[in-house]
Amino acid sequence: MLVAAATDLSLVVDRDGVIRDATFGADGLADDGAARWLGRRWIDTVTVESRPKIAELLGDAAPGTVTRWRQVNHPSVSGIDLPIRYSTLRLPGEGQILAIGRDLRAVAALQRRLAESQQALERDYARLRSAETRYRVLFQLAGEAVLIVDAATRRIAEINPAAARLLGRSAKRIVGQDFVDLFEPEGGKAVQALLVGLRLTGQAEDLSVRLAHRRGEARVAAALFRQDAGTSILVRLNLVAPVAAQPAAARTGALDVIEAMPEGFVVTDRDRRIIGANAAFLDLAQLAAEQQAKGELLDRWLGREGSEIGALFATLVEHGSVRHFTTVMRGEFGVVEEVEVAGVSVPGGEKPCLGLTIRTLPRRIAPTASGGRELPRSVEQMTELVGRVSMKTLVRETTDLIERLCIEAALRITQDNRASAAEMLGLSRQGFYAKLRRYGLGDLDGNEDADARDE
Repeated sequence: MLVAAATDLSLVVDRDGVIRDATFGADGLADDGAARWLGRRWIDTVTVESRPKIAELLGDAAPGTVTRWRQVNHPSVSGIDLPIRYSTLRLPGEGQILAIGRDLRAVAALQRRLAESQQALERDYARLRSAETRYRVLFQLAGEAVLIVDAATRRIAEINPAAARLLGRSAKRIVGQDFVDLFEPEGGKAVQALLVGLRLTGQAEDLSVRLAHRRGEARVAAALFRQDAGTSILVRLNLVAPVAAQPAAARTGALDVIEAMPEGFVVTDRDRRIIGANAAFLDLAQLAAEQQAKGELLDRWLGREGSEIGALFATLVEHGSVRHFTTVMRGEFGVVEEVEVAGVSVPGGEKPCLGLTIRTLPRRIAPTASGGRELPRSVEQMTELVGRVSMKTLVRETTDLIERLCIEAALRITQDNRASAAEMLGLSRQGFYAKLRRYGLGDLDGNEDADARDE
């Protein structure tokens, strides 16, 4: 009774290795087939690979000492092996052996769940790496000039080869440069106002400005997005009057990449009627040929019931782009898959169109929310510029960053009272407003007179 109360499982085995008595302290052991072991040889109740361990437990059993623990597996009625950890002790008298067992079903279940979770994580990370590689390839091969600009410092973080060709300089010389410097002085002021408005409201109208070094007039379209706890701007440049068309081979290569993408890609007009689609989209829609999709409404396959697809296209037309829009894709034969949509509006040209990428939604690990305010990433970017620009330029840029952070902190402490902020920083009113204009902080129209009246 003492052994039965203290263990999950205990067996009494005679000299011939036959189970003569058994007690079960853990729930469910008897239902898993352990109750049928009585009268059978102990070695016959385990799986093939566990038989040598039973032989060792029987052979090592001695009076007054307990053998080391060994894990064995018993076949069960549920089809899943029953893991038990045994130790044996030879009893005095008739030479019977007492086998004390510990139930390892809970540990085995945790190990299975851990292995399955690890495999799922590895698959998700592999998908993320593959998706990042595909988007990198598209970024590099796209015929449209695209730049990534840091919203806080206006410094160019990334540029694709098409933009480098448009600007007539190598990508290494352009990365790290102030984005406004890519344009003539008058155009630079308009671009600076566009960036300020984009940071304040999240959207801005496209504008046409002249590029520096007589590179022609370009149309600038910008969209704000968050990345790595910071804010960046995606900028597209299109020459209003291109001097030369892109080589046909480059266009053909980009089209081949889009067609071969494992993620769905579809182009529609403003009325949501499909103009073209790649093979991956046809697979999601369960269609055999592109002609079956052309001219049809995208609503037929994309979006849940209701106005969800309308909201997607309204956002796309209003803001120019949309990212991480979660919805469903309905196949022609009833298959429904959760998908994530990213899209962009192309207003230029004779026929404005909309392009969307559609990928099946993998399991994600929710990122931990950060409650603190993140500093701009420009310090790290300046460090990466060592060797590309002179030390004098780096020192000047670092000074600009410190000035900007101090002004922002003073405005935050004084609740946007510019007069108090100027006094806190030891600056004159005129000098403080000059620095606000320099860094594009806030809308200064009429604010100087208003502050003077407040004083």
